[in-house]
Amino acid sequence: MSPRRTLLRGTLAAVLCAAVLPAWGTPGRDRRNPAPPGAEAATAAYMEAVRTDRRALRAFLHALPKGADLHNHLGGAASTELLVDLAARDGLCIEKERLRAVPPPCPAGGRPAADVHADRAFHRHLVRAWSMQDFRPGRESGHDHFFATFEKFEPVEIGHMGRLLSEVADRAAAQHQFYLETMVTHATAGVAALAARAGFDPDLGRLRGRLLAGDGLGRLVARARAAMDRSAAEFRAASRCGTRRPRPGCGLEIRFITQVDRSAAPEQVFTELLLGFELARRDRRFVSVNLVSPEDGAVALRDYGLHMRMLHRLHAWYPRVPVTLHAGELVPGLVGPEDLRSHIRQAVLTGHAQRIGHGVDIGWEDAPRELLETMAARRILVEIPLVSNAQILGVAGRRHPFALYREHGVPVALATDDAGVERSDITAEYERAVTAHRLGYRALKDLARTSLEYGFLPGRSLWRDRGGFVLAEPCARERPGGPGPRAACAALLAGSAKAAVQWKQEVAFARFEERVARLPGAVRW
Repeated sequence: MSPRRTLLRGTLAAVLCAAVLPAWGTPGRDRRNPAPPGAEAATAAYMEAVRTDRRALRAFLHALPKGADLHNHLGGAASTELLVDLAARDGLCIEKERLRAVPPPCPAGGRPAADVHADRAFHRHLVRAWSMQDFRPGRESGHDHFFATFEKFEPVEIGHMGRLLSEVADRAAAQHQFYLETMVTHATAGVAALAARAGFDPDLGRLRGRLLAGDGLGRLVARARAAMDRSAAEFRAASRCGTRRPRPGCGLEIRFITQVDRSAAPEQVFTELLLGFELARRDRRFVSVNLVSPEDGAVALRDYGLHMRMLHRLHAWYPRVPVTLHAGELVPGLVGPEDLRSHIRQAVLTGHAQRIGHGVDIGWEDAPRELLETMAARRILVEIPLVSNAQILGVAGRRHPFALYREHGVPVALATDDAGVERSDITAEYERAVTAHRLGYRALKDLARTSLEYGFLPGRSLWRDRGGFVLAEPCARERPGGPGPRAACAALLAGSAKAAVQWKQEVAFARFEERVARLPGAVRW
């Protein structure tokens, strides 16, 4: 490779320092991605110049402000190395056949997780079992290997939520994200016990009354909030928040989504959903609910319509709690044709989802064009984890509906899903958007802005409306990255958590573009 095609990689300073970056020649204009004026134009042109240089593109995209991660499972987001290390610290054992972490004493053939420190082959073996590292489809599909990882490290995840969050938040902040919504599970044993006592009743109003009576659910809410308090303390300690040397994640805005196991019995699913809605009503740290576990599971398929009806009733009781749902994480062959026809539609129309995750099977839904038009009109966002969809479903490139959603005006945002299990990160998602879907710089910028706009942070938006990124009136005459905002705009930012993180990103974009525009050879239109 010639010096002209060389880029030093590393920190943001290394990526964007004029002293170490090459003087790229003038690239040809990309008619699909016309360059806007000024520093933004120079940045767009620079990205086109490095589009085919994998290492240079990766460095550019790593430094790019990337909004929010709205589809993130905390346990699956943490690095496998951290999970293995915590298993060793906790004195857990590893089963011989299933490679699952279990409490001591070690079962026959098992061995202490702490052996990973002296046995690197054992460490590598465990990392491969607990993630997609080095995975090659064979007797086991990507789908099956991926979903089998979670039960293997679940005992580790349960006791260290704050420590996991510290690592995940650091990684998001280091990649220039400003907001994280991560999915967590609460007090499963207590939920199961309460659900079993209540039993299932098809009259969901009566069932809700039974669960709320006697403060059984209230105790679960209190327990979940107390657990979050402990996790928050663990997070602050691990991240050194409030000290002279805080870790990057301390500055990240974070909220939580209650994840509900859709493979459980109906009474437990409803109880977990009700707990999630009550938490979102009572505690600002919790913003939504979601259904998790494989959408193609036998119980998930059987009860899909029932779950949507549950959400319909819960929406009537808790209209201010937004819903995001896994829907359409399916492909032909994984399920029969009947199960491809309506999951996204039911999530939107019956389950009142304001966002859906994955949405891969949209092309097999009944009347897909009509559904796309409905989603565009209602501004239903699709959370798209491109790496996850490739690994689990084998859907990538032109076979992925990412472009289809965009062509029909459906808002989309890139997300990671389970970056630790995937051995990936948010930068890789943006890289796929560039290399596989040919997006230009302005489109990436819109994706980052969209992710913050559709987050469930409270408060007024920085933008005038969701039809475009025009600053709302209080800030219409301000210039992010310039002098501090005047009184009216400052008041908006002070009174709105959403507008505040959006402004933070706009300032970051301004500084990012200014640095790129100063590079030797950067093109100015």
